[in-house]
Parts: sequence; structure tokens; C-alpha cells
Amino acid sequence: MTIKDIAKESGYSVGTVSRVLNNSAQVSEKARKKVMEVVEKYHFQLNSNAKHLKKQTKDGIAIIIKGAQNMLFAAIVEQMQGMIRQKDYACMVYYLNEEDNEMEQAVKICAERRPMGILFLGINPEYVRPCFEKIDVPCVFVTNPAADFGYANLSSVCTDDEAAARFAVEHLLSLGHKNIGILGGKTSISQAAFSRLQGCRKAFECHGMEFDPDTQYENAYFGIAEGYDAMGRLINKMPEITAVFAMADVIAIGAIRAIKDRGLEVPKDISVIGFDGIDIGNYMCPRLTTIRQHREGIASKSVDILLKCIDGESSSVYEVEPFYLIPGESVCKH
Repeated sequence: MTIKDIAKESGYSVGTVSRVLNNSAQVSEKARKKVMEVVEKYHFQLNSNAKHLKKQTKDGIAIIIKGAQNMLFAAIVEQMQGMIRQKDYACMVYYLNEEDNEMEQAVKICAERRPMGILFLGINPEYVRPCFEKIDVPCVFVTNPAADFGYANLSSVCTDDEAAARFAVEHLLSLGHKNIGILGGKTSISQAAFSRLQGCRKAFECHGMEFDPDTQYENAYFGIAEGYDAMGRLINKMPEITAVFAMADVIAIGAIRAIKDRGLEVPKDISVIGFDGIDIGNYMCPRLTTIRQHREGIASKSVDILLKCIDGESSSVYEVEPFYLIPGESVCKH
């Protein structure tokens, strides 16, 4: 009898059986009891040499990240890596440019490294359907929704980007701002940017205001330098601007520097609100007002869902984490 035979008869995955045999704490009592009943029934004994070999060849969990400058992703990945290692899995991290095809990369990783599961941070929806059917391991979209794709091996944990962005713009509108600009990613390649822009549009529509993307919206990759350059372009085409919503805190940080380099003050001349709630915003001058994503919950739930799917203890799960307005000093009444 082999571990695969025990898995088949017990109804649990090979990974779960392996953890039971290795006395791991990361197994439910129900699973442990069922597996051990099969082990005792057939008087199975684990080969110590095979056990050692299994640890050496185990590939573990892959994490694919789009955008090396995304500080929110960095914080989430750090937490996920710690959780993955605590649960006795190896961890492989891959950084991609924002325009790279993350699904093609995942297919390649599956062929070459055979991971037990994949966590995606940042995706382009147009890349999913042409490639995802080639991926046969459990996957989780982290910060992006996956329910609409309908794949049995795909879950997600995210913020409601549309609602959060709408809340940010409505906050500026409630303070009397009308000439509001938006800084965000390319909506053609970023699901987050597309959803957040939709939220902005709805905020303006709700207040009976028109939104002109040619004038009020400026593309920026999720980085400080990119935010700086985009803010300069936005001021040039919208000199009457009194407030800006940046779709990431790193964009907002660059925007604040650009505003000051124009001889203007934040928030006296232009208010700035960010998105993500990264720690560095608390140490900005002025302290950044932002929409905070619950990154701790996103990280922990993503790993937990993936491991349960790997063990066959769960099917696809779609979780939405809350967001919060964090008041700072970069926004004021107009």
C-alpha cells in the first residue's frame, strides 16, 4: 500500500495524508481520524527514506506578482510567505511587469516546477480564458475577483474595488470639490483600474455630474515616479483641479511631490486621496488620506483557501474583504 492508496480509500488528498503521517498540526481532527483508520486497517508504515525524498522534491506554492513597485503587494506577499512556510510548504515567488501575461507564465511554471497551487497578485482579465484551462492546480486571485470566470479550481479574495473607489470620490464631493481628477492604471490591462474607474464614474453620476476621461483621467503604472509624471500631465490639461483620487498610495505619493514642485500646496490648493493604506502613508507630510484595504485578511484568507483546496477540503470560494477610510492631512474642504 502507498500514500496514494490511503488517499483514495480515505477520501482525502495525498497532501492531507502526508501531513497526517508526519504529525502536522495543520490537519482537521476529522481528517486525521479517517486517515489513521485506513493506516491501521492495512498496518501501513511510512518509509523514512521516502519521507526524506518527498521533502526534497516538493515544489510547494507559487506566487505570481504583477508590478514590482506595488507596496501593497509587497506587504501581502510577506505575510503570505510566512504563513506558507509555517504550514510546511515551500514558496516560489515570481515578479512580472504590469503588461506581462501572468497566465502564460503560470502555465510555464506548472510545466517546469509542478507547484501544488498558485496565488496571483494582479491579473489582466483578457489573459485568463485563453490560458487558464491549461492550469490544473488550485489557484487564488489575490485582490482580484474570480467568480465571473466560473473555474472549479479558481478562488478569489479581494476588496470591492468599484465600491471603494466610489466612496473615495464621494468623500471628495462631500467636501465641496467639483474639479476632481483621477490617476490610475491602464484599464485595458488592469482589472483593478477598470473597476475603480467604474466606481468613480458612478460617484459623479450619482451627483449629476459628467465625467470626461480625456480631461479628468490620466494613466499611471502603480509606482511613485509614474504618479509624479501623471500628476504633471493632469495639471497641464486640468489647471482648475482642486482634488485628485489616486488609485494607489504609491501613485498618490508621487502626485503630492509633483503638486509641490509646481509651487502648490497639499491640501490647500489640491487635495489628494489614495488607495491601499500602505504604512508609508502615515509618515508622509502631509499624512496621506486613503482608502485602506484589509490586507491582513486578504493575505490570510487567500493562503487558507488555497491550502484547503489543495487538500480537497474546499471547492471554489469567493471572499470580499472590507475597506476603510483612513483620514489624514492631505484632504480638506473646498
